[in-house]
This record gives sequence, structure tokens and C-alpha cells, in this order.
Amino acid sequence: MPSYLGQNSWRPSAKADALEIRACLLAEIRKFFSTRGVLEVETPLLASATATDPYIRSMRTMEGSYLQTSPESYMKRMLAAGYGPIYQICKAFRAGEIGDYHNPEFTLLEWYRPGFDHRDLMDEVEGLLQHVADAPHSERFTYKQVFEQHIGLDPHLATVPELQLAGREFVSIEVVGEPQGRLEWLDLLMGHCIQPKLGNRNPVFVFDFPIEMAALAQIRRDDPKVVERFELFWHGIELANGYHELTDGDEQLHRIEADQDRRQYLGFEIVPVDKRLLGALASGLPEGAGVALGLDRLLMVMTSAASIGEVLSFSFEGLK
Repeated sequence: MPSYLGQNSWRPSAKADALEIRACLLAEIRKFFSTRGVLEVETPLLASATATDPYIRSMRTMEGSYLQTSPESYMKRMLAAGYGPIYQICKAFRAGEIGDYHNPEFTLLEWYRPGFDHRDLMDEVEGLLQHVADAPHSERFTYKQVFEQHIGLDPHLATVPELQLAGREFVSIEVVGEPQGRLEWLDLLMGHCIQPKLGNRNPVFVFDFPIEMAALAQIRRDDPKVVERFELFWHGIELANGYHELTDGDEQLHRIEADQDRRQYLGFEIVPVDKRLLGALASGLPEGAGVALGLDRLLMVMTSAASIGEVLSFSFEGLK
């Protein structure tokens, strides 16, 4: 008998009721944005450039194009062209991200709000969660507050030796390849010591991130140690990442060059710079805020799923 007969590997990874909840979620998201006058858009999945963030691994096609890690670049070009508030539900792709909360192919909800700052956008994210998932009111803490509460350190002032000491004290896992700098130690402590304790009842927004984590966020004018960025956690799962968006093309280029230097130092691939995004910033990106929310992870919370495969029609593991 052929080896594939009698096996169940051909079956979808999600049960039908999970996919019914997914379909309802997508419909309610569209209803939410329709009532607020936010335009649904579609952008290409393929691009000639990709994210320069050293810790995001992009996927490439045989022709050399990149599968998008996020629709951000295309959507910002639309913002610069004057399209106004826009949102998109789309697939995104990141290599090597496999686990209970990760799948190399996943579904993002990403939207941009001209005229908003990150605090306004946190309000709207909370409204969306209440609309689609009947979520309770959120709690909000600064990055400094959660670090001081759970680690006992000020993340803006702590030195690498102090973070190393906290890592040995609080992280119960073996660290392979000890982190090199503040950014890596902060990420390690946040991911393993703080995040699992966040949002066990109410969704939790963490905002005012350290300057090392600026990414595409504006630096706070009255406190240059922090950037106007937030992340959303619910039941210990990171659901969303948002910014008061950087509009300065020169500063964006400086950050991209720093990313490339970091990639080279770590021995990672140097990726093409998105010159069209820089052109959009130079032409005048409107002041505003944007956020990406992982819909598969939100579905995990809504269905009490233990792994992301339970809410995907076919998980990566099931495709092998």
C-alpha cells in the first residue's frame, strides 16, 4: 500500500468551527472600518526590496523578488499619495518563524490613520478588540513600568552588565549564544520574563519603548530616550505593534544604514534598500500612526487555542 494511504497528514490543521470564527472575524473587521470611513486596499505580495530589521528574515522567490514581511512600504506610498486612512488584511511571510505562536505564512491586519498619534491609535485598537472579540477595557503601562515591576531595573538606564545579571537571575532557559548588547538583552528579558505575565485578564498596551527599539517610530520630543511605539499583549501573547510614524526621510535612511551595519556585524544578508519608500517620505508622508495586528494570534486568544496551527486551515507543519 502506498505510504500516503492511511495517513491523516492531508487533513486541514484547523477544525471547521475555528474557520467559521475566522470568517466572522474578517467580516466584523470590515464592518468596523467601514463605519469609520477607513478604505480597504490591496497591495502586492512581491517586492524588489524588503525589511532591513536585522531580526526579520525575508523569503525570496526563485526570480529574486521578496515576499512581503509586511505591506508597510506599499501602504506608506499610498499615504504619501493622499489616499487618506487605509487598512489591509493580507498574508505576510517570514523565514524561520515556526512555533506555537509563529508560522512562516501568517495573516496581518495593518492600518494607518493620518492625524493620529500612537495614543489615538491605541484607543482605536482597543475599540476594535471590543467590537470583534468582546474584549474588556485595556490597561496601559510604559515599557519602563513593566521592567521595573517584573525585573527591578530601569530599561532606559540599565547597563549591559546589569541586564546580564538580571538575565541570569530571571531567565530559566539556557541562552545559546549570549546576547551582545542592550537591545538583545532587553528583548530577551521582555520575551521570557515579562511578556508571559501581561494581559492575563485585560489586554495590555506597553508604550514608550527605549530608543534602541525605534524601528519606524518617532522619537518623543520631550524625552529623547524613548520612542512613540506600542505593543499589545493579551493572555501573554503579543498581538500588535504600532507607531507614531516616522516621517523624516533622512532619519529613516540613517536607521536603515544602521540596520545594514548590524546585519553585516551579525553575518546576516545585506538586503536591498526600499528607495521608493524613501521617495515617499521625501515627498511628504502625512503625520499619523500605523499598526500591524496578527489575526492568527488574535484567533488563538478568541478560541483558547494552544498553537497557531489550530486556527490555520493548513499550518506549515502540515505542508511538509
